[in-house]
Formats: sequence, structure tokens, C-alpha cells
Amino acid sequence: MKLSVISDRYGKTIFLISSTIAVIIFLIISTNLVKQLSTQERERMNIWASATEKMAQAEGNADFEFLLNIIAQNNSIPVMVTDADKNILEYRNYELPDRIADGEHVAFSDLSEKNQRFLKRRLEKAVGNKHFDRLVEQDSHFIKVEVYPGINQYIYYEDSILLRRLSLYPYVVLAVMIILVLIIYTAVVYTKKAEQNRVWVGLSKETAHQLGTPISSLMAWSQYLEASGTDKEVTTEIDKDVKRLSKIADRFSKIGSRPNLDLEYLNQTIESSLEYMRGRISGKVSLNFHFGDDDYGVLVSTSLFEWVMENLTKNAVDAMEGVGEIHITTGHEKDCVWIEIRDTGKGIPRKNFNKVFNPGYTTKERGWGLGLTLVKRIIEEYHDGRIFVKESELGQGTTFRLELPEAKP
Repeated sequence: MKLSVISDRYGKTIFLISSTIAVIIFLIISTNLVKQLSTQERERMNIWASATEKMAQAEGNADFEFLLNIIAQNNSIPVMVTDADKNILEYRNYELPDRIADGEHVAFSDLSEKNQRFLKRRLEKAVGNKHFDRLVEQDSHFIKVEVYPGINQYIYYEDSILLRRLSLYPYVVLAVMIILVLIIYTAVVYTKKAEQNRVWVGLSKETAHQLGTPISSLMAWSQYLEASGTDKEVTTEIDKDVKRLSKIADRFSKIGSRPNLDLEYLNQTIESSLEYMRGRISGKVSLNFHFGDDDYGVLVSTSLFEWVMENLTKNAVDAMEGVGEIHITTGHEKDCVWIEIRDTGKGIPRKNFNKVFNPGYTTKERGWGLGLTLVKRIIEEYHDGRIFVKESELGQGTTFRLELPEAKP
């Protein structure tokens, strides 16, 4: 059982680590792709700037058609050409508020005021109060062009729509991958839990069924012994154990189906549930009750609740190795009643406070590690309550706290 729990834990860890590594690799590859595309756009703009510069400085024998062709090839990267005073001289590939017919180019001075304000805001956002020469040194999106000796123009370009979309693409895919991983992980955990529940319920039902035959036989033998004149004290003790076995079989039969809950009073139910345990635990264990004057009503399945109290008490006795004190205290807070079971045993490390309720977790050499798992299932699934380790100190003892909804009159 322990190996199964350890294997399950490592399996989940390996799955999560593998998924994380896959996501990181994808992000690295996608980021590098975006960087490469950004570098290519920078190179294209440098060629475009060089062609613009040559056009401005061209003499009569220059190949204007070739230069114009280079400039015209930029049909995807938003770009502006400005003078040193930040006046926009030329623009390309911007989606303007007042749309212009496809293929038509309107000079900046002929644009509507709305479009001019739009382009100026884009430029101001990028430039701010900085000088162009400083921007050229610091920002790869600015390029200086010398049109005449001592007279410069500046090219500002933005990432193309394709590049902007690609820069978001890794994060979109990352989100999708995380969602898929979570869905797969949840589905696997849910499927495994459902399978465990089926095994758990099947085992419980089969146990109850298997106990039925020897219990019936023992009841018949008890009656036979009594009729044969066997000592009454002997048959009485046999009857007690037969009733005990019948109660255990009844408890197992209730696992997997919603039990009927009856109104019971907490303090009275606790005392009656531990009556059997009191005579069967070591005389060196002191069992102490600390009940208030008021006894609060709760809706419980008596046989299952008694099973819970017996399990917690037996665990406390085992933790103390048959020597020590068990203190059971009850109380009331808001709309719930609570029970605290404190022992003076060896304690539980804080890191294991939640693990003690996992199937297969046990500190005993021959334990199955199902007792506290069963207790948690009964309290939380069948009684809408909760149970947890309230406090524990190594070598000093442990306190379990159990909370149940108060039954309203």
C-alpha cells in the first residue's frame, strides 16, 4: 500500500515536471522565432532607410526605379519619416481612423485632422521628450538618415501586425497548453479516484457479505450452547461479540450508499460509542471526557459515527503504545458542534498533517493506512462535516478536531 501511494505521488510529480519542461521548451522556441522575425524586420527597415537616403542624395544617373521599388516593397511594416523637429514628412502602412481606399496613398499634409492627430500621438508616444539622436542609439526602432550633408531625417517604425500577433502567440498557446494539462490531470485524478471508490465500495460490500454467514452460524451456536447448559456468563460474552460483529458488518454495508441520518445528542452518542472500547483498551490508558452542560443535537448515522470515534480512539492508543491519556472535549461554535480528541502520544510532524488522511499512510509495520481515510470519508462525505489535525507536537501528543453541523430544532 505504501509503495502504491509513493508511486502515485511520483507519477503526478513526473507528469507535472514533464509538462512544465515541454511548456518551457515551446516558449524558448517561440521567443527565438519572434526575435528572428524582429531582426529580419530591422534588416528590412535598414535597407528601406538606405534606399530613402540614396534617393535623397541621388544624382542624375541614379537608378531611381530600383530605389523606388525597394521603398514600395514595404507594405506591412508601419513606418514614419520625420525631420529633426518631429514633423511627420511621410508615413506608410498605418490603419488610420478615417480609412483610405486600398492602394491609395495620401500625403500627410492632405490627411484629415483626425488621421493627422492619430499619427502624431503614435509618434509622441514613441519619442516623448527624448532627442532623436539619443533614441537612435537606444532604440532599434529609430534609424537616422542623412538626406543632405548636415541635414538628417529620422525613420521610426513599429512591429508589423504579423510580428505583434506572433509575439502574443506563445502566450496564447501557453494558456491553451496549461488548460489542456489541467484538464488531463484532473481527468486522470478523477478517473483514478472513481476507480478507487469502486474498489473501496466493492470491498466493503463483499466484506459485509462474507461476515454474514459466520455471524449467523455463531448466533446459532450461542443459542445451542445456552440450551446445552453452558455457563450463562460465557454465552453472554459470546453474544456481545456476535452483536459487535453484526455492527461491523452493518457499517461495511453502509459504505458506498448515503446512510440515513438520525437526530442524536452528541455527548450521549460519544459515551455510548466508546463504551465498547473502554473495556478493551489498556488499563494504563486514561480515557477522559470533558463535556459542557449543554448536549447539542446532530444528525448522524449512529453506527458510522461510532466507527469514527472507535478509530480515532484506537489510533490514539496506538500512538501512545498503550500508556497515556486520551481527552475528549466537545463544544459549540456558530452553527457547528465540535469534538477534539487529544492524546499524549508520539505526535505527528507538521508536514504530515494532511498526509495522515491519505490511503496507505501509516506508521505501523502491519497497518493498511485506511483507518483515518475511512474516518475522513464518513465525516466529510456522509455527514457534511470536516476533520483535521488541529495541533501536534513530537513527543507530546496530537489533537484531532472533528466538526459537524448542528441540527436545528
